[in-house]
Amino acid sequence: MIIWINGAFGSGKTTTAEELERRIPESFLYDPENVGYFIRNVFPAGLLKSDFQDHKIWREMNVSLLGELARQYSGTIIVPMTLVNPDYFEELVGQLRSQGIEVRHFTLMAQRETLLQRLTNRGEESNSWSARQIGRCLASLSAERFGQHIDTDDLTTEQIIERIAAECEIQLNPKA
Repeated sequence: MIIWINGAFGSGKTTTAEELERRIPESFLYDPENVGYFIRNVFPAGLLKSDFQDHKIWREMNVSLLGELARQYSGTIIVPMTLVNPDYFEELVGQLRSQGIEVRHFTLMAQRETLLQRLTNRGEESNSWSARQIGRCLASLSAERFGQHIDTDDLTTEQIIERIAAECEIQLNPKA
C-alpha cells in the first residue's frame, strides 16, 4: 500500500509522513523530490523548468519507481508530496492505481493564516516561494479529486496520523 500525503506547503506533510514511518511497522518513506533533484543535477540549465513536476520524465520516473517498490516491498510506502495539478495527479496516482497498486491519498488542509504561521515558524519569509504557492494550492486541493481531506488547523500530528492509520486500517506502534 502507498499512503500519499498531499497538501499545501506548511500543511504538515513531512512531519506527518515521518511520524507515520516511525509508527507503522515495515514502512518506508519515499520522497519524489529526490527525483527532481536528480533531474536538476543532470539536465543542462537551459532545459530545466522552474518546477521539476513540469518535467514529464519526473512524473514517469516516480510512477516507475513507486510501482516497482510497491510490487517488491511488502510494507507500507509513505509519500509526502504536494501535487496540485489534476493532470499530474492522474499521471501519478491514477497510473499507480491502474496498475492495481493500492494508493490511499490524503490531503492535509489548513487555513491560509495557519499555513503562513507554520512557514514562518520554520524560518521562511512571508513572501517565500512556498508562501506564494498557498493560494494556488488551496484552490486546487479543495477539489473532490484531491480527497480525502483532513483539516489540520486544530489537530496535532498524533491526531492526524491516528486518523490516517484508522482510515487505512493500520495498527500504529506505540509512541516511544
